[in-house]
Amino acid sequence: MVSRGTDERTLSVHNEHEFLLKMEKAELTSSLAQRVVDSKGNDLAKKVVRLIENGGFEPSTSQKRAREIMGRNMFGVEEAIRHFGVNPGRRELALLAEVPWSEEVITVHKDTHILIAVFSLSVLDVRGIAKKLADPEILFYNQDWYDKQAFAEDRGEIGWQLVRKTPIANSTNKSWNEQQALLKDEETPTARIVVQTVVGHFLATGERLFEKIWVRCSDLDSGGDRVCLGGFDAQGLSVGSYWDGTRCVDFGLSASRKS
Repeated sequence: MVSRGTDERTLSVHNEHEFLLKMEKAELTSSLAQRVVDSKGNDLAKKVVRLIENGGFEPSTSQKRAREIMGRNMFGVEEAIRHFGVNPGRRELALLAEVPWSEEVITVHKDTHILIAVFSLSVLDVRGIAKKLADPEILFYNQDWYDKQAFAEDRGEIGWQLVRKTPIANSTNKSWNEQQALLKDEETPTARIVVQTVVGHFLATGERLFEKIWVRCSDLDSGGDRVCLGGFDAQGLSVGSYWDGTRCVDFGLSASRKS
């Protein structure tokens, strides 16, 4: 890999000029600019770039603490802005300002769950976003059976979710009712929540969840069969539906922590 030389430029002269004009209109003074120039390790400039990447979003104290605990297993507002292209308004940011679980609960789940800021995006919305990404990996398997399904069009509500990275233990080869009996302080999330988690986490970290297994979600398709997701290999995430009585060694149960 060839590293970028220190003299190599990434901005055109026009870009630089327009950027400086915008910054001056935002009351950037000579003394403030010098503070950026003098900052140790170019720290202030890096913070400005991160702020721009995050659409101007600054995380709350609750979100910062959650990130310290969860590390790469957190897909927060910043990641949703960067990877899903969302543009949250004041109401959405207010709803996400506080992570609803205690630090103790988050710590217990830091290795087994993804803490995700779920936005009002449907399965079809996320698939549409994925198609626009200049990424060599295929994110969704080529299917159209669910294009007109209500579960795939549902945008749901905004909020935090703690979604399990693997199926509930011992949930494979069981019917839906048998799987539900295994839940304690968790519940089965909708397909849109699981899709945002699986696709978002992959875009942010490169880790594929449910690569060789499928998980049931809470939704039903128009025929009354249970929606399931999985097989998230290089051919993309697959979406299917099966009778609740089906027992299969490849079918587990998705789960998210109750708030």
